[in-house]
Amino acid sequence: MRKLFTGLALVGLLAGPAIVQAQDNTDKSKFKQLQQELPTPNTYRTASGAPGHEYWQQRADYTIKVELDDKNQSIKGSETITYTNNSPDVLSYVWVQLDQNIYEPNSMTNLTQTGGLNDRMSLQAVEHLTREKFDGGFKIEQVKDRNGKALKYTINNTMMRIDLPSPLKTKQSFTFSIDWHHNINDQKALGGRSGYEYFPEDGNYLYEMAQWFPRMAVYDDVNGWQHKQFLGSGEFALPFGDYKVSITVPADHVVGATGELQNASQVLTSTQQKRWADAAKSDKPVVIITQDEATKAEKNPVNNKKTWVYAAKDVRDFAWASSRKFIWDAMNVKVAGKNVLAMSYYPKEANPLWGQYSTEAVAHTLKVYSKHTIDYPYPVAISVHGPVGGMEYPMLSFNGYRPEADGTYSDRTKYGLISVIIHEVGHNFFPMIINSDERQWTWMDEGLNTFMQYLAEQEWEKNYPSRRGEPANIVEYMKSAKNMQVPIMTNSESILQFGNNAYGKPATALNVLRETVMGRELFDYAFKEYSTRWAFKHPMPADFFRTMEDASGVDLDWFWRGWFYTTDHTDIAIENVKWFTIDSQNPEFVNAQLREQQNKAPKTLSQQRNLSAIPKTRLDERPELKDFYNSYDPLATTASDQQRYQAFLKDLTPAQRKVLDSGLNFYEVGFKNLGGLVMPLIVRMEFEDGSEEIVNIPAEIWRYNNEEITKVFITEKPVVNFELDPYLQTADTELSNNAYPRRVTPSRFDIYKQQQREQQNPMQRERATSRNSTNK
Repeated sequence: MRKLFTGLALVGLLAGPAIVQAQDNTDKSKFKQLQQELPTPNTYRTASGAPGHEYWQQRADYTIKVELDDKNQSIKGSETITYTNNSPDVLSYVWVQLDQNIYEPNSMTNLTQTGGLNDRMSLQAVEHLTREKFDGGFKIEQVKDRNGKALKYTINNTMMRIDLPSPLKTKQSFTFSIDWHHNINDQKALGGRSGYEYFPEDGNYLYEMAQWFPRMAVYDDVNGWQHKQFLGSGEFALPFGDYKVSITVPADHVVGATGELQNASQVLTSTQQKRWADAAKSDKPVVIITQDEATKAEKNPVNNKKTWVYAAKDVRDFAWASSRKFIWDAMNVKVAGKNVLAMSYYPKEANPLWGQYSTEAVAHTLKVYSKHTIDYPYPVAISVHGPVGGMEYPMLSFNGYRPEADGTYSDRTKYGLISVIIHEVGHNFFPMIINSDERQWTWMDEGLNTFMQYLAEQEWEKNYPSRRGEPANIVEYMKSAKNMQVPIMTNSESILQFGNNAYGKPATALNVLRETVMGRELFDYAFKEYSTRWAFKHPMPADFFRTMEDASGVDLDWFWRGWFYTTDHTDIAIENVKWFTIDSQNPEFVNAQLREQQNKAPKTLSQQRNLSAIPKTRLDERPELKDFYNSYDPLATTASDQQRYQAFLKDLTPAQRKVLDSGLNFYEVGFKNLGGLVMPLIVRMEFEDGSEEIVNIPAEIWRYNNEEITKVFITEKPVVNFELDPYLQTADTELSNNAYPRRVTPSRFDIYKQQQREQQNPMQRERATSRNSTNK
């Protein structure tokens, strides 16, 4: 059996002082409380993280009529907004968001885009640069009060200020209307969170409509008006309200939207109405509009129109989708004893993948999220397939991923579909209900939701291939160049690596909190408390930080500071290990041990050669030169040695005698914090007999010294190996220094022939193999 180190005698243990970690004089800011970074608590937001007894928020109720022009890909609408001032402040104007204005040719978004030129460029790249800019901004036709009198307004890029005819006092409401129109962008060509997709095979369009109407900005106790310009990354801060929306489309279109359909008898056939009623009682998806029916509609477009009416209560936004290509299925989901209708809308190009997985993924998401946050409160939850890869709105989401034209798909496509549906449907909770400020803090919706997505994925099937959540998956980002990172607490429009910073890192941080720092029981309780406190309200980062501590009793300021306010990373190394055993003072044992060590000590090269090169020494030739010391054995036990030992034993108490005879091993282990991020130490000790022990040490061990510490471990069995973070819990970026003695990290390189990569997915290859076997 291999030994870890040479044993050293631990002298004076019984009488010596307790071992104290040496302190340093370096900056202790890693454990400094977040008093200066967080806003002062007040009657609106308390020190515990809960809404205060005077908490308030504004309200905006909408009545909207919109018509889709399927021939020219545009919409024309009219909306009436009733804005209620629940704040203690008097308002002389209100702000409305015009997010569609990023599609103005001279918008701030277009003008601030960066790029470069190369010596060689493709014709397509140059064509893209010189292409005429799409004019998709809002065209405001009029803004009037409830009596039809024109209101003065000023458009500032993606924001519009409407000056009120008289100040709006607290608890008063103001009703006004806006008429507008705008072109719809080709989403496949221009990107964005909404738009249309054209299907040249059958000549039809599929529309996914979001940020399609002027929307009220948020006025709150933290920012006043949240009217930071929309540049394309920071999403939306919106107040809650009730919506009634009438959507006029070609009569053969199917419309899915936020809220509940109000006029099913006017827009659905009797057969479709029956299927819809059956779906509301079924625990498996029921097809309301079949693929055959959708295909037939594709081939025979009509010219007349139909209006679909939807209503939604207590939502912060409204989105919809429309196409004659839609297949529609639905099923009932029980959430806390209430019925929720999970639904999917998708074209035939999405089958068979969508028919099998979409609505089931919606139902699964509602169940898992409700368990960990709040019970899903809305009557429906919808997944729509179209050009938008993934985007969320109340009760409705747009999701990508479709199979190949032959109906086959890769595992990446399958799990990509399930994951994006979980993620986008999950956004109903963060931020559609727990309504954080996306314009400022992307992580509060994307990060929290990505964490919950990870939990839902793991409950879908064992060993689900989650992209984000596991600490090991964020390592490459955490150790990347500092100029490619910004802290999580960075404004949404200034984030450098959006996916890693706003989604992956905060989701990983929460997973580390749950599994390693707090434990599942404390974390789950606190996370659910935060969700309950801030449902249908506007939380800020401090509210989340404070609630997680308040409900768990765990001081987490060091964690928020390191993970959210810095770009430090985890790289903790085991620098050295010293092994001590107790000196029993028994001369027989001590001398025998020393003799064994002496005999095992290596002979020098000169000593080995001299055995043969010097057959006789001077003393061999002249024995009369020998004296007392030539026969003296310093390791022989004498009577006086025994007497001293017995006197030593006589003075020991029974407890001291027990320690002396214990045979314990003492290890002084040195740790160095190379990455700057203080984290708990998870230490695995492997013993000589093959068994092991895990020791979990809280991060507070670094409170006296942020950079290096030592820790004493006492074991009954000799340790042959120490290892840090054996289960990859802390996102440690360098595993080669986590073991002592050091281990060589295995790696390998691939041998390959330069050839074209296979383009078929596994399902296609299997089908091809089966066909070849049949033909033989």
